[in-house]
Amino acid sequence: MDFNFTEEQRQFRDSLDRYLREAYDFDTRRGIIGSAEGWSRAHWQQLAELGALAIALPEDHGGFGGNAFDTLLVMEALGRAMVVEPYIATVVLGAGVIADAGSDAQKAALLPAVAGGEQLLAFALGEPRRRYALTQIATRARQDGDGWSISGRKTAVLHGDVADRIIVAARTDGEIDSAQGISLFVVDADASGLSRHGYPTQDGQRAADLHFDKVRVGADALIGPQHGALPIVEKAVDAANVALCAEAVGNMAALIEQTVNYLKTRKQFGVPIGSFQALQHRAVDMYLHAEQARSMAYLAAAKLEAGVAERRRAVSAAKVLVSQSARFVGQQAVQLHGGIGVTDELAVSHYFKRLTMITMLFGDVDHHLAQFGGQLAA
Repeated sequence: MDFNFTEEQRQFRDSLDRYLREAYDFDTRRGIIGSAEGWSRAHWQQLAELGALAIALPEDHGGFGGNAFDTLLVMEALGRAMVVEPYIATVVLGAGVIADAGSDAQKAALLPAVAGGEQLLAFALGEPRRRYALTQIATRARQDGDGWSISGRKTAVLHGDVADRIIVAARTDGEIDSAQGISLFVVDADASGLSRHGYPTQDGQRAADLHFDKVRVGADALIGPQHGALPIVEKAVDAANVALCAEAVGNMAALIEQTVNYLKTRKQFGVPIGSFQALQHRAVDMYLHAEQARSMAYLAAAKLEAGVAERRRAVSAAKVLVSQSARFVGQQAVQLHGGIGVTDELAVSHYFKRLTMITMLFGDVDHHLAQFGGQLAA
């Protein structure tokens, strides 16, 4: 399996890294988080101009026709800079669902606008007391004339407070935990009956709780097959987990770089503490964990278009190993920096917060270990 990037991919990665180094430093990020919106439209538009929003979208609808490795390159770069703009919510989840299962009209209406930075999407999946089970959907969509009426609650929707359109998973048939009867709908954010409560998360990102009170949508709002959207949801969540793994790899690379630089400059007993062999060994262990995580993230990206069982097994394995590596690297970075490692003024603590959140999103280690074991037993 060839994990080498093409010349075009390396050039794109270098240009994106260069832009983020020059325009998205730690102080800029803190200013963005502290702003009223919690993200920057100017930087989002710049990402669009660089092609980062369009790289994995279909060529027929304003994209470049890239694959999972192109998304992986973007997510690594965004992870190194701890970018808080809604890339996973809009591009990986929202546009990914539309590209995978949307009608021609839905693709034409949404994907070019996403590629151009003009449309933000969110994927409303999680519900109260649902944990990580994708079939636990209580939100209901009932047929209403020639359209649908949606009622229910969604929690912790990534960037759900700033999205222009919401992709909603709702039950159109069956019991709450049934694998059958789940459908997807696209809903305008300003639709009558939809209320949103946005809030910042611990890692500097944004999320929202949504309340649907008889929100009416037309028949053309249905995405994919009626009652049969679970495979679409599973694939979207797997793609999001691969993107998160790549982001964690970028996070860890930046943490290691900052920690090694600190070891070279911080002095004790008149010499840099990086000259102490015990600390050198700990830095090497951080690097080994990060490289193992990188390999698993690349493998999961390569398996995204494989069969369902093979894809889910690879994604769960990657999420487990990357999460374990993220915890190790984050903890070592904080400990090697000493007390300042947990202060808000130092980037290390912010990387650690983001890594911790990544390990919890779309399934923690225990969840994916159980899922991986179930795949082996199947």
